[in-house]
Amino acid sequence: MAQTVLHSAASRGGADHGWLKSYHTFSFASYYNPERVNFGALRVLNDDSVAGGRGFGEHPHDNMEIISIPLSGSLEHKDSMGNIGTIEPGEIQVMSAGTGIYHTEYNKNKDEVVKFLQIWVFPNKRNVEPRYDQVKIGAPEKPNSLVQILSPNPEDAGVWIHQDAWFNLGKLEKGSEVDYVFQRKGNGAYIFILEGEAEVHGQTLSARDGFGIWDTENFVIKASSDTEFLIMDVPMEF
Repeated sequence: MAQTVLHSAASRGGADHGWLKSYHTFSFASYYNPERVNFGALRVLNDDSVAGGRGFGEHPHDNMEIISIPLSGSLEHKDSMGNIGTIEPGEIQVMSAGTGIYHTEYNKNKDEVVKFLQIWVFPNKRNVEPRYDQVKIGAPEKPNSLVQILSPNPEDAGVWIHQDAWFNLGKLEKGSEVDYVFQRKGNGAYIFILEGEAEVHGQTLSARDGFGIWDTENFVIKASSDTEFLIMDVPMEF
């Protein structure tokens, strides 16, 4: 029988540093909730807004798969591996921190807020060689379908990480639905609504709500309005 958990947008932790406004679905920094430390291998889901010309100074990471998905604006990236680049909506960025990296992230524009999702996933291999990648997200093959943006396989669509995880972006018109089948037995899915309203397993979800489901082979997302969402299919035990 399917197990579920609901994390409403209003229940998230938050931080307002002036230049940075961040909502934390899971425990992060000064926000700690023992019941919301992670969802399987999904450790962090931060909904960040960074003021024009501001950003995160150099800081370290290790043994974590770090994914950034820009929603608006331009996010500039520099790291200790020598990578310098800018990611924008329609792209996804990944870093395998492995044995350790340092990086900075800045809003490239001084007169526009940049909004992006920062996602951390526990890896299935420790102390790997650090790596960086960013790719453009492909268009769906047909209306009201999913686009894979992340997997464990370098040959698949999107970026890849050191974990048996698959991410898909979905865009549904009002009244349409999509049946999602898990990629791997033992995985669960965390659905994060970006815009609109949808129903999953009898639960109505609105913008920025998160909903986890596991112990099932598939589930259906029904759009109550034009809706955009992210599905994160991750191991529940790792």
